[in-house]
This record gives sequence, C-alpha cells and structure tokens, in this order.
Amino acid sequence: MRVALAMSGGVDSSVAALLLKEQGHEVIGLTMLTCSGGAPPPAGAECVAPLAVTDARAVARQLAIEHHVVDLSDLFRAHVVTPFLDDYRAGRTPNPCVICNAQIKFGALWRAAAELGAEALATGHYARVGRSHDGVWLLRRGVDPSKDQSYFLFRLSQEQLSRTLFPCGGLTKQDARRIARTHALRVHDKAESQEICFVPERDHTAFLRQQMGERLTPGEIHDTSGHRIGTHPGVQLFTVGQRRGLRLGGRGEPLYVLRINAAANRLVVGSEPELYRESCELTDVHWIPGPPGQPVRAEVRPRYRHPGAPAWVRAGPGETAGVDFDTAQRALAPGQAAVFYDGEIVLGGGWIRGEIEGQ
Repeated sequence: MRVALAMSGGVDSSVAALLLKEQGHEVIGLTMLTCSGGAPPPAGAECVAPLAVTDARAVARQLAIEHHVVDLSDLFRAHVVTPFLDDYRAGRTPNPCVICNAQIKFGALWRAAAELGAEALATGHYARVGRSHDGVWLLRRGVDPSKDQSYFLFRLSQEQLSRTLFPCGGLTKQDARRIARTHALRVHDKAESQEICFVPERDHTAFLRQQMGERLTPGEIHDTSGHRIGTHPGVQLFTVGQRRGLRLGGRGEPLYVLRINAAANRLVVGSEPELYRESCELTDVHWIPGPPGQPVRAEVRPRYRHPGAPAWVRAGPGETAGVDFDTAQRALAPGQAAVFYDGEIVLGGGWIRGEIEGQ
C-alpha cells in the first residue's frame, strides 16, 4: 500500500518510516512547514518545521523513501495559533495539539497525501487504531502508558481513522529508541520535542506577553466574597489552578485562581479545597463510535497529564455532554479537553465549559 507518513524529523516518525517499509509499504515522507513564506512565525515563537526538514530528509534518504515538504503555514496560523491566542484572551486554557491533529495533520496534510496517490496516512503517535465487530473504527491507547497520545486524537472522525496507521502504537519509547539505534538512524538520540511546537522553551507566559503586548490590561483580583484583594497584570496570563504570579503573599493560606472573567478583566481566587469540582459541562463534543443513548461509565482525563478518574458521562443536546465524577477533581480549566475512555478505547471528548457566561 502507498502510505504517506508525517515526518517531523524526530525519533518516533523516523522509526514509523522504518517499520512501514519493513512491512512492505511504499512510503512517502511528508514534512509539514508550519511557518514560512507568507506566514512567518508569531513574534517570539519558534519555527520548528524548517529545522525538522533537514533531519526528516536525511532519514528519508537513509531509508530510500520518497520525501516531500508541504507548506501548511497559512492554515496552521489560522486554525491553530490564532485560536490558541483567542482562547487565552477569552480566559480559557486551550489545547492546540488536538486541533492541529484533526484539522492540519489528518485534514490538510492528508489532502496533500491523497494528491500524491497515498491510500493511508501514518504518524509517529503512540496510539492504535482498531475496528469493532460491527465495523466501527476505534481509537485505542498506545501500549506505553507514559507515552500514550490518544488524548490528543479524540476528534478524529470515522473517515480519518479508516485511513490512519500508527506504527509506533504497540511500542514503548524505549523500544523506539532501541530500533532507531539498531538501524543507525541519525536521529536515534535526538531529544524529545516540546509539547506545543510554537511556544519557545515551554514558556507560555513569555510567549503570551510577547503576543498580547499592549492588550494585556491590569485588573482586579477578588476573593469568593467579591472583595478586591489585589491586582493582576492581565487575565490572559493565568489559568484555573494557578498560584504563581498572583503576588498575594502574607494572607495566610495559599490562594489559587478559581475563575477567570475575561469580560470583566477579573480573577477570582480561593483556597485549595475550592478548586475541586464534582462535575463539569462540555461543549463541541465528539463521540468516536457515536453518541450513546444513555449515560455511560468512563474514565475521564480532564487534561493530558491527568491519570483519569471514574465518572458518568451524559450525552446532551447537540454537541454537549456532562461529566459527573465519582470524586471531586482539581482545577477543571475551561478550554481544556476532557477525554473519555472505556478501558483502552477512546469514546470521545469535548471542551470544558466555564462557569461564567462567555467562557
């Protein structure tokens, strides 16, 4: 089969290329440019794709596979970077990797792959695709719990899953490194890429300050009784559960951001116990096998590094859902993705809605 592979120049996609070739596929390496030409990176942002081209091209040459560079910089800025900044302006905590996967990698990049005659698209994600007994395509966790990336893929459609391959899904990261070393791939000891590719050195605050500039407006910090107890440099620099940067020392117990009211440019803070919530409502919900007719038991991850918590998930009208946790969960941040699992199978997910209208 002619398979297009998203090659980032890292270990995982390079090993995926090797595995696909060993399986007998005709592999086409595709490296995305996310900033170039008419769409330069945002000021202060890293432009990682051009740096990746050199390594990806070298690995493709080493494996004797076809390689192409696909400029998706305009789409990436419009559909990933700009919404990321808009979410922070609105007081939400976004997850751009989810959007990038659904719209850019498995959307725009697939269309480029199809034009090259590809029958499937592969990536180096640690996840797996399967099929139920009645023919429904399923997304499963990767076998390595420390590297599982199924959380970021919950928005993939049945059509997208039907043409997707994850060659590394059955490996651990150590397995991938070992395979890369054994085959002398030039990237075998390359460092892990950062989680958000366009945020330099994982410093969200510095990136947001650079991007927001004069739009950062100081405002008030209130306690839960509505009393003004301090000021902040801009609500866009904070997320639910954050303590650092509040500058509210000397008030006894530590205080944390409980709510962000972007419209009023106000932070509401409280104690650690006040961060815990037993339920949340979700918007823009996507169910991979289709919405259930009644509440389902699931393990819900309200952020990527969360280990998962047992809960009931209620499908609501339209693309909404409610989650009722067995035990209260800390810092459910508006804008973050909550992803539902039935064992190793991803049922779907959605975006956590804020308590304040407009979030």
